[in-house]
Amino acid sequence: MSRSIFSDFATVRYEGVASTSDLAYRWYDAERVVLGKPLREHLRFAVAYWHSLAMNGSDPFGAPTIHRPWMGRSDAMQAAREKADAAFDLFRVLDLPFYTFHDRDITPEGETLRESIANLHSMADYLAMKMESSKTRLLWGTANLFSHPRFMSGAATNPDPEVFAYSATTIKHCMDVTKKLGGVNYVLWGGREGYETLLNTDLRQEAEQMGRMLALVVEYKHKIGFDGQILIEPKPKEPTAHQYDFDTATVFGFLKKCGLENEVKVNLEANHALLAGHSFEHEIGTAASLGILGSLDINRGDPLLGWDTDQFPVDLYSMTLSMYHVIQAGGLGQGGMNFDAKVRRQSTEAEDLLHAHIGGVDLCARAFLAAAKMHEDGLLAGRVAARYAGWDTPENQAVLVGNTPLNLIAARSEERNIDPQPRSGEQERLENLVSRYL
Repeated sequence: MSRSIFSDFATVRYEGVASTSDLAYRWYDAERVVLGKPLREHLRFAVAYWHSLAMNGSDPFGAPTIHRPWMGRSDAMQAAREKADAAFDLFRVLDLPFYTFHDRDITPEGETLRESIANLHSMADYLAMKMESSKTRLLWGTANLFSHPRFMSGAATNPDPEVFAYSATTIKHCMDVTKKLGGVNYVLWGGREGYETLLNTDLRQEAEQMGRMLALVVEYKHKIGFDGQILIEPKPKEPTAHQYDFDTATVFGFLKKCGLENEVKVNLEANHALLAGHSFEHEIGTAASLGILGSLDINRGDPLLGWDTDQFPVDLYSMTLSMYHVIQAGGLGQGGMNFDAKVRRQSTEAEDLLHAHIGGVDLCARAFLAAAKMHEDGLLAGRVAARYAGWDTPENQAVLVGNTPLNLIAARSEERNIDPQPRSGEQERLENLVSRYL
């Protein structure tokens, strides 16, 4: 095992809000019991292998600015092992419970499909060995089915059936590796499952292909006895003009159409919510209401830019509301909070990556503590319940569950000569209520 760029850093510890260290947690006390569980079990933080170890600072307008020792090595497999050594040093320093990866993050593409598969399983063995001496477990794995030119027209939705077969084969082996490494989720992110123009697109055909791939994944999950969740990560656009997994509601409609709404959940990302014209808390609340909340990618987007900037989170108000809806939903279960975020291309030092994660961890922990207090006090939930209290009567419950036909509703309304008046939604009062917890 080689020394890495993180070897000389001590493990980051909780020191409280009075700490003067830049490399300490001020809010994330992992063992602090809140709502009956330690914070580490509520938050289930994960480090994203690709943004932390593979990101090189390039963007649509500029060349790479970040050069890690394993980048550009002539021996690609040796570079992958060196990257893995650095990854587990980073996990040790941050002292977070999980990590996540794409196949191409942990291992290089081979000259052939067989070589790529062999590389993947070889690196899975290496990661398994690294995990023997590490506390960090695998939250989820996924396949990169968007970077290589073969996927320029999609993976599952590609008009070429050989690309579909290549993608299915890659997913099969990534699921095998995820199970082998003890992963508790498997994510499907359709990076190019969409279209750039309808001039060359058969929407019905592509939807059929996408549904078939999802069914194959679910069938294989049960075949191999994988106990983890299958997760779809919604994203509305970029790189394609329109992607089929636009947002949570769109994904749920697709799952219902395929009869898979009880088999698949969503992995939600804050930046993707912004691109869809939503807030993160909207997507979380929607998924919770539909029973498909699975896991979270923690980051933020820049509202002034039109692409997926994947920045580390800094907005305490928004994150508090997001954590509140997670708590109201009963938590994330075997999901987690993955830092799908990257340092800025001007942040070139290894230490910059530590500061980014420490800030993100502390923001989420601080938001969760505020949200937990809001949940325990029940003031916000009480105001919401009071707003809908009229529906609690037996007569109105009968309407809601479908036991009262339209003509009877109309007859009753006319008999009573009802004249409903507007009632305040109290938005400003409730915004002030939330602010008092921050």
